[in-house]
Amino acid sequence: MCSPQQSGMKALSARMLTRNRSLGPGAGPRGCGEEPAPPQRGEAAAEARKSHSPVKRRRKAQRLCVAYEGSDSGKGEKAEPLKVPVWEPQDWQQQLVNIRAMRSKKDAPVDHLGTEHCYDSSAPPKVRRYQVLLSLMLSSQTKDQVTAGAMQRLRAQGLTVDSILQTDDATLGKLIYPVGFWRSKVKYIKQTSTILQQRYGGDIPASVAELVALPGVGPKMAHLAMAVAWGTVSGIAVDTHVHRIANRLGWTKKATKSTEETRTALEEWLPRELWHEINGLLVGFGQQTCLPVRPRCQACLNQALCPAAQGL
Repeated sequence: MCSPQQSGMKALSARMLTRNRSLGPGAGPRGCGEEPAPPQRGEAAAEARKSHSPVKRRRKAQRLCVAYEGSDSGKGEKAEPLKVPVWEPQDWQQQLVNIRAMRSKKDAPVDHLGTEHCYDSSAPPKVRRYQVLLSLMLSSQTKDQVTAGAMQRLRAQGLTVDSILQTDDATLGKLIYPVGFWRSKVKYIKQTSTILQQRYGGDIPASVAELVALPGVGPKMAHLAMAVAWGTVSGIAVDTHVHRIANRLGWTKKATKSTEETRTALEEWLPRELWHEINGLLVGFGQQTCLPVRPRCQACLNQALCPAAQGL
C-alpha cells in the first residue's frame, strides 16, 4: 500500500505523460523552462492531413469541348448568324413569269419612246447624260409620246447645257409644250442647267443624293438617270404604273400611298438582280393591260393570281 506522497507523485507523472503524448513527438521543453506554444486549430488539421493522408498527384486540367448542332467546330469557323425570314408576296415568281410572257413582244410605248430612246446616241457622253436627265424631267405626269415629241424638238435646236441657257423662257416653253406642268418645267430646266454648268462642268451628278437635290428631279428620275446615264442600279424606279401594279398584285406587305413608300416596300424583298428590269416591265404592262381605269383582267395571265382581280 502506497503512502499519500507516493500516490501524488504517480498522479503527477501520469498527467505529464498524457500531456506529452497529446503534443506529439518533439514537444518536450525547449529550455529555460519554456513550453512549446500549442498549435493553432488550422495548423493542427493540416499536420494531421499530412501525416495520415496518402500523397496525391495533381491532375492535369482537361478542356471540355462542346459541339453544337450545325456548327463546324472541327474547322474552327465562326458560326453564321441566324437569318430572319424575309417577307415575300405569295405567287410573285409566277406572276412575274406571266408578266414577262405578256410583255414579250416589247410593243408598249415605253419600249420605243422611253428615256432610253430619247437622247442622241452619237453625242459626247456628257451631252448624252444631260439629255437623259432632261427627258426624265419632261416625262413627269406626261405620256411617253408627248415626252418623245418634246425631246425631238429640243434636239433639233441643239440640246446641250449651253444651248438651253441661251434659250429664252418663252421659246423653251413652246418647244416642250404640251408636257404636263410645262411652265414649271421651264423654270426647273433653267435652274438645273445653271447648277450643272457651275458645279459639274456641264455634266450631271453621279449619285442619287446629288440628283434629287436638283430642282425638278425626284427619286424615280434619279434612279432612272443612274441606270440609263451612268449604268448603275441604285434602286427601283417607281412611277405611277409601278406603284399601282405593285399594290394590285399584293407585292407590298401592306397598301402603300406613295411611290416612295412603294419603292421602299419593294426593295425590302425583291431580289436586287431584278431591280433594273422591273420598271420597264411594269410600266409597259400598265400601259397595255393593267390600266389605271378598267384594267383588262380578262386578257391577263395573272387573273387567277391577282388579289385585285378577285375583287372585281
